This record gives sequence, structure tokens and C-alpha cells, in this order.
Amino acid sequence: MSGRIIAQVLVSVGTVVGRAFFAAYKQAAANAAAGGGAAAAGRGSAKEGVVDALTKKTGMSMEEACQILNISKEADLAQLTKNYEHLFNVNETAKGGSFYLQSKIVRARERFELERGDEFKAQQAEQQKLQSEHPPQDQANKDSTTPPPSA
Repeated sequence: MSGRIIAQVLVSVGTVVGRAFFAAYKQAAANAAAGGGAAAAGRGSAKEGVVDALTKKTGMSMEEACQILNISKEADLAQLTKNYEHLFNVNETAKGGSFYLQSKIVRARERFELERGDEFKAQQAEQQKLQSEHPPQDQANKDSTTPPPSA
């Protein structure tokens, strides 16, 4: 008697679960035919495709990189470098910081540089040109040929 009840329960549960799976499959097939889901995400513009590729490559979105470095998407190289160096030094393991956080900071900078690489290369070249034209005062004093005063 109890075996018969168990069999009836199993058959009715199996029927309900089977119908649910069949309905879910029909819905997924309808979504795919209508262009929904992952297929629609792949039809973005070329820029979106590059951004998605960079996000997949680095494992970090641009928004996440900006949050880690505490900068906006429009920040220049000087601000990026300033924040990067500060955060990296604050999280120095010798000072009791976290290697994990340092790694996140490095990856965030890499992501930012990948996104705006050409722009940063131009800024770096311009800064190097300015530094070569106007060396720091300490450097200029060391290079002078005047002998030190004798006592």
C-alpha cells in the first residue's frame, strides 16, 4: 500500500518538474529567436566590443578601476600617477599594508592605461620633453662647471 502511494507521488512530482523544464526551454528558445539575452549583448558598437574585451582581459571594468584609484574616467595622467603612487605606498607590505590591495591598485592602473593608452603615451612623451628641456634645479646645480669656493 505505501509503495503505491510513494510511486504516485514520484510520478506526479516528476510530471510537474518535467512541465516546468519544458516551459523554461520554450521561453529560452523564444528569447533566443527574438534576439534577447547574450546574443543581444554581442551586437553592440565596435567601441563596446573593445571595452568588453578589455574587461574580459583584465577582469576589471573601467568603473571598478576608477573606484579603486579614486579618480574619474576623465582624469589625466598626472592625477592617475599621483593617486596610484599614494595608494601603492600606503599599502606597502613593509608598512603593514596588503599585497592584495597593492595588486588591485596595479591592475586598476593597467586597466585605465589600456582604456586610454594612446592618450597616455602622448602625455608621457610631452612630460618627458618638458623635463628634458627644463631639468630640476638640483640637477642644474650639480652639472655646473664652477668650482666650489675654497676656504
